Amino acid sequence: MFDENEIINRILKKDLRAFELLVKQYEKLVFFVIHRLVQDKQNKEDICQEVFIKIHQSLPSFRFQSKLSTWIARIAYLTAVNHVKNTKNKSPYDYPENIDNYHFTDENPEKELIKKNTSAYVNHLIAQMPHHYRTVLTLYHLNEFSLTEIKEITGIPEGTAKSYLFRARKLLKEKIEKDLKQENTWKS
Repeated sequence: MFDENEIINRILKKDLRAFELLVKQYEKLVFFVIHRLVQDKQNKEDICQEVFIKIHQSLPSFRFQSKLSTWIARIAYLTAVNHVKNTKNKSPYDYPENIDNYHFTDENPEKELIKKNTSAYVNHLIAQMPHHYRTVLTLYHLNEFSLTEIKEITGIPEGTAKSYLFRARKLLKEKIEKDLKQENTWKS
């Protein structure tokens, strides 16, 4: 079993093996948070490494006021958001400013192939969403953080996070229903 207190104490005593255990325990969490925010595949690994460097450097200031996973997810989130902000001007596309009027793009053959694998299809749809929606969906459903923990991680008020979660689910539902209707029309 992973004992946070013991691992942190060992890391603070310069035990590199303990830090390897921490990385192994939380690498999926860090990757999921970054994966949903950062589009550029090349940068994802670099950002993950940057997150663990920050964790190692900041660990002496961790005061157990939240779960370690929440603290780590917040570092990952802030690092990814900073990366997105710094590369936004260089990005060939921007997220829509008016989230309420956000719509998915039209279908093409590549997307039809993606639909054959439900998991890939849902991940593909989530990847098209504005980063706030992607983040809240990922933290809530994939990493099973509560709305309170999401607030601690992202700084997004609980009510806003709940609203993003509702809207993101609604967008997913509408898009899937539309695609199913189109698929049934093609089969007829």
